[in-house]
Amino acid sequence: MFKDMVKADRIEVFLNIDEFGEIHTVEGNPIQIVIDNDELKERQSGQDIAVAESSTLFYARTEDLPRRRPAGESMNIDGRECLIDDWQEDMGMSTIVLRQNIPM
Repeated sequence: MFKDMVKADRIEVFLNIDEFGEIHTVEGNPIQIVIDNDELKERQSGQDIAVAESSTLFYARTEDLPRRRPAGESMNIDGRECLIDDWQEDMGMSTIVLRQNIPM
């Protein structure tokens, strides 16, 4: 029962376009996400080496995303190629931390 409530809340509350969610293009598909750069700053101030240089943290429904990828692989968001620093999944929600992929 609790899992069903959480599943419903992912869309109706947390990813709700009128509240927190925004439509962004991830790997060519428009999906609802929540960008949370305040959480990213918290992680960076905690000196988490993996996210020290990251530029974006967002949440999305796991089923809306492509297959999970390890750190170091790329992801295209809104036409920008980024590198994945961290990708966590919990109860159908994914938390993804990205850095801008700047070619040298």
